[in-house]
Amino acid sequence: MKTKELNEDTSFKVSIKTLGGIAVGIAAVVGMWFALQADIQEAKELPKNEWVEDWDVKVDERIPEPDVTRMEFDMKDQMVRQTIMTTQEDVTEMKEDLKRIEEKLDELR
Repeated sequence: MKTKELNEDTSFKVSIKTLGGIAVGIAAVVGMWFALQADIQEAKELPKNEWVEDWDVKVDERIPEPDVTRMEFDMKDQMVRQTIMTTQEDVTEMKEDLKRIEEKLDELR
């Protein structure tokens, strides 16, 4: 089997469809390259994240103070729990009232 050698006299056929596909592929790669470069430039211009700059600072110093104190949270939690208990008692009373109403309706029938 004889292998062909590429030289100045070598020719090959490429369809217009194939050339169009190659051109579209090259255009897509070039477009992505420029978009990537623009994103990199934009990222360079953004303000730096202070969390990343202060890696040597202790973690406790970077955590912001809470908006709600522990005492305030406990008081609100207690209030919510009390409201739930009160609502539960109200539902129990309403069930008893409904039973009495049903019994009176049964007597009237």
